[in-house]
Amino acid sequence: MKPIPISCIIDDDRIFVFGLSKLMEMNSFSNELLVFLNGQEALDYMLPLLDTPDKLPDVILLDINMPVLDGWQFMDEFVRVNPRIKKKITIYMVSSSVSELDINKAKAYAEISDYVVKPMRADDLNKMREKYYTDLELASRP
Repeated sequence: MKPIPISCIIDDDRIFVFGLSKLMEMNSFSNELLVFLNGQEALDYMLPLLDTPDKLPDVILLDINMPVLDGWQFMDEFVRVNPRIKKKITIYMVSSSVSELDINKAKAYAEISDYVVKPMRADDLNKMREKYYTDLELASRP
């Protein structure tokens, strides 16, 4: 399966980010990878590009617990600006938390495709890529 054009990791755990980026590279997950250490860094990048969809990520892997702006705060802002984004961005909440509260909170956001518990495996990435291309195909049908 072909790579996703642009993927994005928003996570403050540099060791996790390093490992996941290597796993993505080994599995040809995406052509380009954006990495941000917290939600604010990601928003600072994305907000000026709302009218430039080809520079925005196609898939975001979002951690919950981060300094400055956590995953929930990022999602609240994303929901606010999402109507202005000229492309579908698929978001996965990726966390070490197995709390039912976190899982249910993630399910309450229509913009979150799924909740994935760390550590991630190649199989998780393959499912994400499959879903991305399936959704893209369905969206292009009349």
